[in-house]
Amino acid sequence: MEEKRFTVYVDSELSEIVPVFFSNRRRDIELISKALESGDFESIKRVGHMMKGSGSGYGFDFITDLGKKIEEAAGNRDGVSIRHYMEELLLFLDTVEVVYR
Repeated sequence: MEEKRFTVYVDSELSEIVPVFFSNRRRDIELISKALESGDFESIKRVGHMMKGSGSGYGFDFITDLGKKIEEAAGNRDGVSIRHYMEELLLFLDTVEVVYR
């Protein structure tokens, strides 16, 4: 099966910030995972809300969309969907190609 590959075009002025942004999203995955283990859906909802608010600002609409889905799933206490969205985020972070222009 061929792996998904994402290409995102980003303003070159953000070239030093994008790696930090991605590192923070990986940290979000860890936070969400720990919060799921303890049933802390409010923390997951906050992380999703922050992702929703920040993704598009860096040119990553996919992260904004996932943040919205995570926030909604946390509001519904839907751990299965949250895990799925975490996997999607990890796949995105592992396969995205950022093209600066």
